[in-house]
Amino acid sequence: MKDRDLKYWIALRWVEGVGHVGFKALLSAFGSPRQVFDAPLSMIKAVPGIGAKAAHQIKDFSVWEKVEKEIDCARRAGVHIVTLQDPLYPPRLACIYDNPAYLYVKGSLRDDDINIAFVGSRTASAHGLFTTERLCRELALRGATIVSGMARGIDSAAHRGALAGRGRTIAVLGCGLDIVYPPENEKLFNDIAANGAVISEFPFGAPPNAPNFPARNRIISGLSLGVVVVEAGEKSGSLITARIALEQGREVFAVPGSIDVSGSRGTNKLIKQGAKLIENIDDILEEILPQTVRMPASVKPHASQDGADGPRAKRETVPDRQFTEHEKAVWQVISQKPVHVDQIITSTGRTAAEVLGSLLSLELKGVIEQKPGKIYVRKES
Repeated sequence: MKDRDLKYWIALRWVEGVGHVGFKALLSAFGSPRQVFDAPLSMIKAVPGIGAKAAHQIKDFSVWEKVEKEIDCARRAGVHIVTLQDPLYPPRLACIYDNPAYLYVKGSLRDDDINIAFVGSRTASAHGLFTTERLCRELALRGATIVSGMARGIDSAAHRGALAGRGRTIAVLGCGLDIVYPPENEKLFNDIAANGAVISEFPFGAPPNAPNFPARNRIISGLSLGVVVVEAGEKSGSLITARIALEQGREVFAVPGSIDVSGSRGTNKLIKQGAKLIENIDDILEEILPQTVRMPASVKPHASQDGADGPRAKRETVPDRQFTEHEKAVWQVISQKPVHVDQIITSTGRTAAEVLGSLLSLELKGVIEQKPGKIYVRKES
């Protein structure tokens, strides 16, 4: 988005009295933030949820120099500001009730990311950290993208596990992207940005204040197909994330723990309330599967008519809309003859992370399956 349009997004979000829901109402009514600022006061007042005070604040907005400085800070930091109308804005996040109008993004977002969130205690046990790293490493090796909050404990272990599996990971911060919090995670911050994305809804300079973290948690769950809770006390913020995930219609998983450990009380309680107990990544993936859409019959392989040259030969079609570009490239390599993952990577010329993500996505869509030894085949139609 061009800076001259982007400044209206930032300005409208900064107007006092215009929250996430009010912003969406204005966007729906006028089509763009710029048209909101150009609209007559009477029309702005008429938008449901926008009172007279907020309407006057919009018309009286004057700190445009501060907005321009924010855009300049993003440019110099290599940060993209992705708005709701940007194709890169995460589609699942766009569907939640109070989604942010825009995100600050350092790194890259992909429309084919299969996001699974991990949250848990900042003071996790050695067992909790080991379990988190193992699960996230294995999920990353299958092509999933791990989402967490880069906090101490379980969050950091989740990101480390994803990176160890050479996969993608996304960190959602409760502060501006010019602040690394906690400070000891500076290297982790840079590694995540290079192998996924670090994102925030908060402007540059925003400190990691306590009220920011519940807001951050709705983004963590909103981005994801499911949320895995590891080691949470009875009043843990991770339980808030689990509750938000349920409200957003996301799957909730919990790693069981010893009844003698206080850090297990929250997760064990979640299991009693209906969260799925997980022992391995298959417990997660089998619940994610129903959320994906199988490729319609109209785009499955079909056969040509018999001809004079012999029996009819099968021709494979590549769907234009049901597959992403990454998935199409992988789909073209896989046939009914088993293909090893290394050959797929070599044939497509794409990175291992891109290929693994596409393979998992195609598995979840029900059009390919993995055989022992990292061998992949198309499923029979």
